[in-house]
Amino acid sequence: MSFDTVSNVEVIAPNFKRKLSGVTSTIIQLIPLQRANGLKIVTMGPGLPADLPSIGWASLPRLWFKPRTRPFRIWHARRNNEMIAGIFMRSVLRMKLKLLFTSAAQRDHKPFTKWLIRQMNAVIATSGKSGSFLKVPHTVIMHGVDTELFHPPQDDQDKFSASGLPGQYLVGCSGRIRPSKGTDLFVDAMINLLPRYPQWTAVMSGRTTAEHKGFEQALRDKIARAGLGDRIVFLGEVPDVRLWYRRMTLYVAPSRNEGFGLTPLEAMASQTAVVASDAGAYAEMIEPGTGTVVPAGDGPALEAAIAPYLADTAMCERAGRSGLAHVREKFPLQKEAAKILEVYEQLFDDGSRR
Repeated sequence: MSFDTVSNVEVIAPNFKRKLSGVTSTIIQLIPLQRANGLKIVTMGPGLPADLPSIGWASLPRLWFKPRTRPFRIWHARRNNEMIAGIFMRSVLRMKLKLLFTSAAQRDHKPFTKWLIRQMNAVIATSGKSGSFLKVPHTVIMHGVDTELFHPPQDDQDKFSASGLPGQYLVGCSGRIRPSKGTDLFVDAMINLLPRYPQWTAVMSGRTTAEHKGFEQALRDKIARAGLGDRIVFLGEVPDVRLWYRRMTLYVAPSRNEGFGLTPLEAMASQTAVVASDAGAYAEMIEPGTGTVVPAGDGPALEAAIAPYLADTAMCERAGRSGLAHVREKFPLQKEAAKILEVYEQLFDDGSRR
């Protein structure tokens, strides 16, 4: 981006992490939509698609000058290191910036993080639960989902029969294979339930990192001992998880802990019934009739919640329809973008009056 073009930039959303994460995914999804709505926003940092509008380090000197249409720029941080960079540029280098932080963490912050947050000009929490740990004024804006990318089944490839797996109905979970995601809780529930429901097959999609290979192998061994190797399947990292949401009749999110956790929304947008733990923001996104929520880490409760859905596919269909309507009304990505824009505009208005 040229020096002259940088002068038009109103908001910078840094991404100081090379590996793909939920935070990075949020930036990737939001920026094109925000720009389409007229906001002059760019990102900065590694690990992002080449076609995403961005500025490099060489553009930083331009931040001593205000943009053409605003009294300052907004630096929208989502990580501690991004807050540190923003504080340094604003308070030490005296660049024309106001700082905004989005917090997804659902735990008591460390003293240094609390200090960083107190230096922000505004704060967003991604859920009421994450906001409860903040000791500063904040706005709750929950993440949304792209309801065009995540949609109900449309053709034969979206049907369970196209998977080549045995049975008639699919129950699954998605995410990295590790204890924090509750993969073992899902496997235990499936080992106990699937013998009673022979029409169902279970799948898990997601990558297993080197440190959790032993965890995965122990689960595979347990499945083999139960004689269910063909009905409880590790898919690995799939090219398009959206397809598998559409093939599922029931989606399970068994996490022990989460930051926010988008997968139940993605499943509901695909018209799939949901059973989830109360980790992350799951309990705030699932309403009665759209799915079932159980205490995180409670294997027997998870199994008891799943069983009625396996016993009654009509119950799955009703929950799937209700979940789809719920997500389209309450959690479209456009709604998240609009609420974030309101925070930006409030910052600009407050700053221009001083």
